[in-house]
Amino acid sequence: MSDVIRLLPDSVANQIAAGEVIQRPASVVKELVENAIDAGAHHIDVLVTDAGKTCIQVIDDGKGMSETDARLAFERHATSKIRQAADLFALHTMGFRGEALASIAAVAQVDLRTCQEGEQLGTHICISGSKVESQEAIACSQGSNFSVKNLFFNIPARRKFLKSNQTELSNILTEFERIALVNPEVSFTLHHNDTEMLNLPAIQLRQRIMGVFGKKLNQDLLSLDIETSMVKIHGFIGKPETARKKGARQFFFVNGRYMRHPYFHKAVVDAYENLIPAGEQVSYFIYFDVDPANIDVNIHPTKTEIKFENEQPIWQILSAAVKETLGRFNAVPSIDFDTEGMPDIPAFDAVPASGVRPPSTSYDPSYNPFNVSSVPPSQYSPSSYNKKQHTEWEPLFQGLERKNTASWDMPSSPVPEETWSEPEPESQPAEPTLYDEHPDVNVAEKSAQHYQYKGSYILTSVKSGLMIIDQQRAHVRILYDKYMSQIANRKNVSQRMLFPDMVHFSPAEVPVLEEIMDDLTALGFELSNLGGGSYAINGVPAGIEGLNPETLVTNMVQTAIEKGCKVKEEVQSMLALSLAKAAAIVPGQVLTNEEMNNLVDELFAVATPNYTPDGKVVLSVLKEDDLEKLFK
Repeated sequence: MSDVIRLLPDSVANQIAAGEVIQRPASVVKELVENAIDAGAHHIDVLVTDAGKTCIQVIDDGKGMSETDARLAFERHATSKIRQAADLFALHTMGFRGEALASIAAVAQVDLRTCQEGEQLGTHICISGSKVESQEAIACSQGSNFSVKNLFFNIPARRKFLKSNQTELSNILTEFERIALVNPEVSFTLHHNDTEMLNLPAIQLRQRIMGVFGKKLNQDLLSLDIETSMVKIHGFIGKPETARKKGARQFFFVNGRYMRHPYFHKAVVDAYENLIPAGEQVSYFIYFDVDPANIDVNIHPTKTEIKFENEQPIWQILSAAVKETLGRFNAVPSIDFDTEGMPDIPAFDAVPASGVRPPSTSYDPSYNPFNVSSVPPSQYSPSSYNKKQHTEWEPLFQGLERKNTASWDMPSSPVPEETWSEPEPESQPAEPTLYDEHPDVNVAEKSAQHYQYKGSYILTSVKSGLMIIDQQRAHVRILYDKYMSQIANRKNVSQRMLFPDMVHFSPAEVPVLEEIMDDLTALGFELSNLGGGSYAINGVPAGIEGLNPETLVTNMVQTAIEKGCKVKEEVQSMLALSLAKAAAIVPGQVLTNEEMNNLVDELFAVATPNYTPDGKVVLSVLKEDDLEKLFK
């Protein structure tokens, strides 16, 4: 029987490795920019065409490569970062495996121009599908210039499953943000289709964060700084009042590398316990400096998950540092009085000042208000008071006397009780009331057809029994169909804002916003681009009074990012559902009989009243037989 196990060619092995390392154009940008940082670059330019599907170019002013190094860099496991296995636990660079360039060259057409400092000539190499097509000496500037064209040109299946240009560009910007946030000493620029999207000069860390996410974030950040023998933690955390349900900026970095760490995230969340509403998040930018020997970076293909040797002590240090920061900046309510720097207010001195006497009072010690005989008649008798003339108050009552005042005068002589009777007043037409002009109006309250239970459920009688309706879900169902109809017919009802609201989006969120802009306009939103990721909200859909337009638009963009819907109908459905949930009545809202009637009537006018658009039950019927069984 012949042997069946064979050693794969390098080109096939590289394509297999590329499946783990190079997943999308954003992976190429990440690997090339990290290599530029490891090369000591101070300025990096990234140029992207068609969201990286056509071309990705990364230019840096680093140390460059020699002719031999430029050629070996595209071989598998060729690296300058490590020499032995022990070096894996003493890493100070972003890359170390030596797989990135080999994986990129296996699935794309790569053009490299590089030159070392002090050299007059550099090297130009062209590689396509792991095959070196040309190599020559050329004159070029110091550093490296990588150009990656036609990604996945030799793997049609992989290229077919790439997302839309807006989605892939958003992924590129997300990777770009992570690298820019951890390297504030390096200046970056990013261009897409010859349009500058980011220009970040070398600057301090706090200013770099504002350069990426907007200046408005500056007032929401608290400084975090603690140093122990085990770890040094610094960065910024958000104030509790800035918590939001979606779109929080949450970043962990360790030794200059971005990471995801749910365990440490829980430490931050626990520190905000009882300070923010349940289900909401706060932004944070936290940087760890740890001995490389105490962490393991080589546990994930993209190196975004890192294992710590002392996770539990670091968890406790992080939680204590966040709590200390919140307390130091008075983010936690406190009853302590801080008198430092307060003005010195002198205490009250009971000794009166010289030359000042309290006012004296005079009274009659012999006066007794209950002893009438002791009061001199000439002073306190009623005759001593002069009555005021009636002319001062009689005009106030003119016109209010009855016409026949004489009939109410009492006779001068006493009348026997049996013969006296109260005279009947002159018959006058009754004063008109509010409903006399509309005799057909029924003033009586209609009997309640529905009953509201605890402000959340509507109970109504049907032929088969007792129907229980969740009022919030019912309203979501109604509004969803309404918004979908507006999108389909492009007949939105927009309400102009007297003072437009400002909303800022990160570079990664702007492409997603532009992709759903037409659908937002169909819903009734009017947004104008102010540049730099800032937008003015000039109009909102009618009927969403009381909602924050800025939060509403931000949440809808975040929902689009999370769902990642590619089909336009799915995007429209997601936007309509998001707006319907935000605008629906909340549990606990008391409804009148008329409001309940309208809600029930509108619910049964939709096509599918039984379920919400996301599949939740709207109503349930308690059978009459089941009701009778309860009382047997």
